[in-house]
Amino acid sequence: MDPQSTLEQNMNVDLSALSAKDKAELQQFIVNESQRARVQQSIHALTDTCFKKCVTGTIRSSKLDRGEESCTANCVDRFMDANWTVLKHLDDLRRRGAV
Repeated sequence: MDPQSTLEQNMNVDLSALSAKDKAELQQFIVNESQRARVQQSIHALTDTCFKKCVTGTIRSSKLDRGEESCTANCVDRFMDANWTVLKHLDDLRRRGAV
């Protein structure tokens, strides 16, 4: 769905009154906010996954114990490695015109 038409529907704003420059800035703002939301969603999923995997016992203090800390660091590293591999593959596909 077109971000401009969604904005008009949700806010009842007449975007035709905006200049071309303002429309471009608004569209870029919407793109940036969407990207930020996706990053925050990924971070939340990472946090939830690694916490559930690594913090299995009773929480005794405000710090992770040594095993939990090591597990969490490894979990984050694997998550980042996997994301980097996927992004690299998608970029390769894009460069070859497959996407």
